[in-house]
Amino acid sequence: MTAREPGDLRRVVGFWGGTALIVGITIGSGIFRKPQTLAGLVPSAPVILALWVGFGLVSLCGALALAELSSMLPRTGGAYVFVHAAYGEAAAFVFGWLYLLVTTPAAIGALATFFAELLLSLLGRGPQALAPWVVPAVASSAITVLVVANVLGARLGAAIQGALTFVKVAALLIVIGVAFLHRGGSFAHLAGSPAPIEGGALGRAAASVIWAYDGWIAVSMIAGEVLGAEKQMRRIIVSGVLAIVLLYVGANVAYFYALPVEAMARTPQGVPQRILAEAAGPGGAALIGFFILLSAFGALNGNVLAKPRVAFALARDGLTFAFLGRAHPRWSTPYAAILIQGAGAIVLVALLRDFDRLTTYFVVAEWAALLFAVGAVFVLRRKLPAAPRPFRTPGYPVVPALFLVGTAAGLAAIVWGEAAQSVPNYSPVWGLLVAAAGFPAHALWRRARSA
Repeated sequence: MTAREPGDLRRVVGFWGGTALIVGITIGSGIFRKPQTLAGLVPSAPVILALWVGFGLVSLCGALALAELSSMLPRTGGAYVFVHAAYGEAAAFVFGWLYLLVTTPAAIGALATFFAELLLSLLGRGPQALAPWVVPAVASSAITVLVVANVLGARLGAAIQGALTFVKVAALLIVIGVAFLHRGGSFAHLAGSPAPIEGGALGRAAASVIWAYDGWIAVSMIAGEVLGAEKQMRRIIVSGVLAIVLLYVGANVAYFYALPVEAMARTPQGVPQRILAEAAGPGGAALIGFFILLSAFGALNGNVLAKPRVAFALARDGLTFAFLGRAHPRWSTPYAAILIQGAGAIVLVALLRDFDRLTTYFVVAEWAALLFAVGAVFVLRRKLPAAPRPFRTPGYPVVPALFLVGTAAGLAAIVWGEAAQSVPNYSPVWGLLVAAAGFPAHALWRRARSA
């Protein structure tokens, strides 16, 4: 085991804590909130299921490549570390810039807003009927609580994640079980629909599915805090992603068994809530609503726990402000990075207007960066052929290539689908332009540092 240097983060996360993190971050709002959105965009159960299976396989291919990189470079920062090793300082700066300014605050802010809306709805206070400051205030309070918890230690953050992951997986299994017992259930609902599918809508549907799968990359960011990371990381990543894919596909088959796609599209309160309400009345809907609330809170906690590690690693390499690379002397956590990115998320919470638009913006920026992170497996095979690799990607080079091709196709479809709407949404393009602005920012940073 590698010795811990002064100022390093403490290795306290084991296999179950890491698996809970990857499952807990990924299973958040998507599988509970997006089914009705998908049914409205794509009125065909087979096509929707194909999207879930297809992007699940794409995610698994990326995770297998990531497992090799994590076993080879088990350090805090995850994908940032791989990008730095493969492409050099400028690309690493841009990757960290993207996480610092776009994806981390956006993900935390969006999940916190969703959590606040769910909480207020459960309390009988619909967000539309409240003053405009109420949802941001509740969301900011949730962020503050989790920021404090994660500053106090990765062990506490991982413990919270483990408990909430158990709750959300149990909730999803309950919904699946109740759906298969639904009185009007039928496998005939999984048959195709004669309704035409518009290409732009298919692209927007892909964004919803990719948002639901996003999160598996985050566990690599705490590799420097995983016990026996050289061996454990591959087990955590592969086990976590396989569990997610099986749960997602199983949940969608259950949803379609219980309800035809047309009924799902007309369910604004949420597909799981409707299924439980029809099976157990308003109490059942309220119970599953509470579990979904905990699911969103767990995903929010996972993002607060893992994502600031990128800024921490960036600062340790001298590519941003040094204070972001400080570990707390008592709790050994990247407290400055957690506090700064928590504050940034609170600012964004006050500016959020539409959850779906924000998640699309986030997905395009995040997964565009993942193309380079997973692509690092090709570069490092050539650049560092003799480096120890406790785990090697099975099916190389086909498996990582499938991730790159599938992700690139999905992102192109999303951008095209958003631009083809009657009121075009160019926010994904703006996210990519913010990322590209990192290159001139890096040039300025180098000039200022050498002056």
